[in-house]
Amino acid sequence: MTHDETVEMIKDVLAEAVPGADVAAVSPEENFRDRLEMDSLDFLGFVEALGGRTGLPLPEQDYPALSTLDGCAAYVVSRMSEG
Repeated sequence: MTHDETVEMIKDVLAEAVPGADVAAVSPEENFRDRLEMDSLDFLGFVEALGGRTGLPLPEQDYPALSTLDGCAAYVVSRMSEG
């Protein structure tokens, strides 16, 4: 999966986790938790859905890497290439 494909998948997961959120308005480097006004439960739902979609374990210590579209995509791509 390419970086761009991964970003699109992450946007889909965000849209599922935060219904009605304007995911298209989030820039690649912007903290989407802030932009989409996600609370901790919204973010946890996103992380769980992302883990389900990718099959990757997403440990809590890695959550800071999952706060922007680019950072999250880079994390997912690198972890998928390890397996």
